[in-house]
Amino acid sequence: MVRLRNVGLSHDGARSFILRGVDLEIRRGEFVAVLGPSGAGKSTLLRIAMKLIAPTEGEVTLAPAATAQGRPAGLVFQDAKLMPWRTVQRNVELGLEGLGLGRAARHARALDALRLVGLAEQAGRWPRQLSGGQRQRVGVARALTVEPALLLMDEPFGALDAITRAGLQEELLRIWAQTRKTVLFVTHDIDEAMILADRIIVLAGHPASVRGDLAVGPRPRDRGAPAMQILAERLRALIAGEPDPAGAGYWRASEI
Repeated sequence: MVRLRNVGLSHDGARSFILRGVDLEIRRGEFVAVLGPSGAGKSTLLRIAMKLIAPTEGEVTLAPAATAQGRPAGLVFQDAKLMPWRTVQRNVELGLEGLGLGRAARHARALDALRLVGLAEQAGRWPRQLSGGQRQRVGVARALTVEPALLLMDEPFGALDAITRAGLQEELLRIWAQTRKTVLFVTHDIDEAMILADRIIVLAGHPASVRGDLAVGPRPRDRGAPAMQILAERLRALIAGEPDPAGAGYWRASEI
């Protein structure tokens, strides 16, 4: 679905790099989390994967759109970035503009996406009338309505309170199970990555690179299970730059 080969990014003519030597491959239908400390280049990596930013070196391959009237990727931000002068439905339709769809088709696709996130009844409301969690659902619907092959999510729940965040994590897993979209999800929260993802990619260092690629066990998951606690300890060690206790220096998914 998406492949990065030896990707690096520099903003100063290759004198210093933000990312370097990033190799990453995501298969169709996977839910992959990118985990790392603040400033590690996680959001930058998303934009490179979406081809919003061209890497200084390396190669990016992204699958084509799922349909002729769709887009290869959809992006969900930490802030839903809704336009206050447009209704909920018109905000969701925004990504469809320029795809050659008629008005009726845009309306139908937007309503389908809103039904998927449980907000069809709010279609005629204004963003100011929604809660923070509802606004984020609108952002997810807007990304899904363009029928992307890849859904990229940039810490979409990071600004929400713990209860709302947990509820939206459950909603996202429901939507993913229903649509089987390929998801690349950025977070700095270890628990969130372990609950949501099939695989966790750890991005760390200066310049940042992939320090680990770890698989998570089958769903449903128990946060208190010994295997989950061991995984959390390994993730903390990778983020902190500590050596692999097994001596390998790099943890792969097959090792978990």
